[in-house]
Amino acid sequence: MSAAPVLSVSGLRKDYRGQTALAGVDLELGAGELVGLLGPNGAGKSTLTKIACGLVRPSAGTVEVLGRAAGSPQARAALGYLAELFRFPGWSTAEELIALHQRLAGSGGGIAERTELLELVGLADAAGKRVEAMSKGMQQRLGIAQALVGAPRLLLLDEPTSALDPVGRRIVRELLEEVRARGVAVLLNSHLLSEVELVCDRVAIIVRGRVVRAGAPHELEGSRGVEVETDAGVRVFEGGREDAPRIVAELVAAGERVYRVQARRASLEDVYLEAVGGQTG
Repeated sequence: MSAAPVLSVSGLRKDYRGQTALAGVDLELGAGELVGLLGPNGAGKSTLTKIACGLVRPSAGTVEVLGRAAGSPQARAALGYLAELFRFPGWSTAEELIALHQRLAGSGGGIAERTELLELVGLADAAGKRVEAMSKGMQQRLGIAQALVGAPRLLLLDEPTSALDPVGRRIVRELLEEVRARGVAVLLNSHLLSEVELVCDRVAIIVRGRVVRAGAPHELEGSRGVEVETDAGVRVFEGGREDAPRIVAELVAAGERVYRVQARRASLEDVYLEAVGGQTG
């Protein structure tokens, strides 16, 4: 990357009583970059996130936020975090909750920041609504708002759309795109491949504590051959889209009649399933 990374993970390792959660992970996020972290349960995704937050100490390796060691006051001040199983006080209103997190984060944004954040997540009309009266989608958006208190440069989100319906997931996806447009780097832990494919600039697949595949979704989705239907049946030939004209020409020259041609590509789901083997997520 040309500019200094917002998040830099190098040789990260974490062992728990003989069990390895992370086995040498390298990862970088730049400003305004949205990276999806995929992997089955127990792969190490949440451990990596908690180390970046300073909640867990690594066994080896380094994690830095804007060049500062994870867990340091400077690193903590530069990031926002939303855990997968977050819980907010049911009696608290949306505005009260944001005000509480402003005090916890030492933010001096006051009412202007609270108003801006609630507008950003589409809860401006629900500022006085209690958490217990909110839908799951509203609570999820409120969680993202609290993670943005203090204008962090890095946002760490653990399964932010897992319990939402399609409409709720779309709202959160649009919100993440707005956050990215503001130059905030986002690390998104998710099991929802379709969501990651739609919104992420890059994807890292982690299995047994190691990053086994990484790149832009379109880079990971490779060719799966050329499917051709002729009077002899349907066959798949090696090659990609650029090979289709040659394959058809050879078949026609051999006297076969071609009815349909389709270049097949591996989806992100195909790539993921190959990477994780038989592990469940």
